[in-house]
Amino acid sequence: MATERGSVVRFDSFEMDLESRQLRKNGLRLRLSGQPFQVLTVLVERAGEVVTREELHSKLWKAETFVDFDHGLNNAIARIREVLDDTPSRPRYVETIPKLGYRFVAPLLDSRSQVAVAPVVESSGISQQKEGGSSAGGQVDAIPKRGLALTGSKLWLAGAIVAVSAAIFLVLLIRGGNKTTAPRAITSIAVLPLKNMSGDPGQEYLADGMTEELIGRLAGIHNLRVISRTTVMRFKETKLSAPEIAKALQVDALVEGSIVQVGARIRVRAQLIRGGTDEHFWSEAYDRQMVDILSLESEVAQSIAERVRVTISGQEHSLLAAARHVSPDVYENYLKGRFRTANSRADLEKSVSYFEAAINRDPTFAPAYVGLASTYDDLGTIMVGAAPAEMRPKAISAALRALELDPDLAEAHALLADVYQTQWQWKNAEDEYKLALKLKPNDAVAQIAWAGWLACNGRIEEAVDRARFAGELDPLGTKSSVGVGWILFLARQFDASVAVLERSLSVHPESAETRFYLGFTLIGKGKPEIAITDLEEAVSLSHRGPGSVGLLAAAYGYAGHMDQAIRLVNELKQRQAQGYVQAGAFIHPYLALRDYNEVFLWFDRAYAEQSNLLQFVRVHPFFDPIRADPRFENLIQRVGLKSP
Repeated sequence: MATERGSVVRFDSFEMDLESRQLRKNGLRLRLSGQPFQVLTVLVERAGEVVTREELHSKLWKAETFVDFDHGLNNAIARIREVLDDTPSRPRYVETIPKLGYRFVAPLLDSRSQVAVAPVVESSGISQQKEGGSSAGGQVDAIPKRGLALTGSKLWLAGAIVAVSAAIFLVLLIRGGNKTTAPRAITSIAVLPLKNMSGDPGQEYLADGMTEELIGRLAGIHNLRVISRTTVMRFKETKLSAPEIAKALQVDALVEGSIVQVGARIRVRAQLIRGGTDEHFWSEAYDRQMVDILSLESEVAQSIAERVRVTISGQEHSLLAAARHVSPDVYENYLKGRFRTANSRADLEKSVSYFEAAINRDPTFAPAYVGLASTYDDLGTIMVGAAPAEMRPKAISAALRALELDPDLAEAHALLADVYQTQWQWKNAEDEYKLALKLKPNDAVAQIAWAGWLACNGRIEEAVDRARFAGELDPLGTKSSVGVGWILFLARQFDASVAVLERSLSVHPESAETRFYLGFTLIGKGKPEIAITDLEEAVSLSHRGPGSVGLLAAAYGYAGHMDQAIRLVNELKQRQAQGYVQAGAFIHPYLALRDYNEVFLWFDRAYAEQSNLLQFVRVHPFFDPIRADPRFENLIQRVGLKSP
């Protein structure tokens, strides 16, 4: 039960005047007012008791119907902790009770006896109260300022203390006035690759996995821009300083850390660095069993989020806190599946085997199903060449199973959206994209995919804006760069597209995908001769993937090398006679050869197999020469789109 307090409440070296609504420390007024002061007042008046979020809502937000309660309360708690110099991980004053509320845990100083009285703390139905002893901050002998009679030498001493204190404060204020300025709010962050300190290169996947998971958890926070994993991995062995990295990535803060596995235990050290000043303003070490690795990732992510003091909604907090036990071998197979070295069909099929091994050992581990779904989706692309009709049902099944186990997996929703879009289920795709981005707004790949949906539906300007935002989240990543380049190509901003893709190639010169999409843009720009060089490299890097071969044939055709174009078309036909080749691989060569009857023949076959290519029929620049053909208008309608 709450106890009656006077108008002044004291704890540690702090004094709250409830009438004037002032908080002082050692006699000096602190800047805490408005909602944060009211929240602290309620917590102090109920010291030792859990005050639920619902109670705070009814007491302090009842009349403010237009205020976002979660936003306001989280801001208030963050401000209180900032002023009290408190932390959520080791609270001295305000303790977070997960999924319930908060509790004030510091002893209050009794105004009559000046003895520290510990608050009543209810645990498992048992109330305990302690008197005496040290306060949370170790300052039991605080001199009360109310109700104390001072005479003679004591009065002179008190006056001297006040005078000296005032003089010291004035000198400090004059000498270091700028040091009292609150640091700039952190709105963007990059988690640098954690260092593998085990001495075993075979454990590198563990450090990379922890890095990715931390990024993934923080990416769910709406008002924090989080740089994607593929970009930060470029700084794995960098010699650059923290301010140089922060400037390159245009972020306010960096997370650095290390990880070491010793037997069945794992130890992680993480620290936050302010990018502009190289100030290390938080660090923590964690030691856990390997089976608790996901809980450890959650704990580190929550600590970082609290220290950067971003506003976290109730849903975002629950996503940060979500964790479960997973056996080391399950997690190891999952990470090996995630961090494949290339995108050849053999590499992807190896990833499938890793994910299946993880699932066989633990059928309830949802992330493994997401990885499996993503791999099946990649196998069904024209770059790799597996049959979409075979891969898509497997991708959908795995994604749905992941969502059965964890409905808040943003990646699973985004994967479903990707597949729905290739099947021209436009509304279903839209719903899944929006849900994915609500859950994880900093997911660059999902942002790019949503930009693709917007482009397909003719909303080009929105698509370009969204793509550029994704590029800011992951400026050095292959998938994001390719995605930005592709959206700019569809928007007919060929020069900008070339610039993005060539910059990506300077970082990832072995990327067949980047050279493939650069080929589209160079052809669109009227430079098919230049495109041939990049596409020949793409053909080699992709092990003669059908998409690369088909686009190279188109480049030869547009450049006037008809014999070379026909030779490659014949190669695809011979391969098709012996096995599966996607129909979409033939459309671009016949467009370049201006054999439009053949184009529509292959369009019909592509429609029958729901080719990835047909989602772009409304806006693809290569289709401009046939837009006036009634057969093309009919095709646009058949895939569920409206004509421009």
